[in-house]
Amino acid sequence: MKSAMRFYGVPVPEVRKLTQAACAAGQPLEFEEWVDTVLTFYRDAKYREERYAVLGITGFRRYRQFHTMQALPLYEELIVTGAWWDLVDEASIRVGWILERCPKELRPKLIAWARGPDLWKRRTSIICQGRLRERTDLELLYACIEPSLGEREFFLQKAIGWALRDVAWFNPKETLRYVRAQRTQLSPLAKREALKNLLKQGVISEVP
Repeated sequence: MKSAMRFYGVPVPEVRKLTQAACAAGQPLEFEEWVDTVLTFYRDAKYREERYAVLGITGFRRYRQFHTMQALPLYEELIVTGAWWDLVDEASIRVGWILERCPKELRPKLIAWARGPDLWKRRTSIICQGRLRERTDLELLYACIEPSLGEREFFLQKAIGWALRDVAWFNPKETLRYVRAQRTQLSPLAKREALKNLLKQGVISEVP
């Protein structure tokens, strides 16, 4: 893990377990209290596990209801200041929760993130639908992928591949169609990641 922050050495599953127990034992927070708690602990964190714990607070079941457009500025800060895949990818799941509740409002924001200069907001726009499966908005996904097709940044190309592989779980023909249509623009890394399961299953014998 490349990080300027120190580690305690506590495994992530244990951090999650402890965080969930603490949230369950504590008094419920109102929205503004929740935001203040998250930002204070995240900003003041000296060890990486402390930030993992903060993300655990955001994901606690009691606070799922808070994931509306009102919460987006919170996640924008966590993503931009986290600025590494382990923190960003967890925050991206929460952005996906907002998308489930507020698709029309969030859609233009994600497209703007996909076209913007911040690497981690671009990555988030690509991978935030990863758990939506059949409810994935393919038009939105492709709109978020395409500004990064010509980039050679590892974390963007990996994100593209992962997002397309998520689509392949429920619609393998669509992933294959897209990869073939964009084969001259997609990086070898993105194509390999996108088609990994189709290759393993023998659906295709080689990457286009």
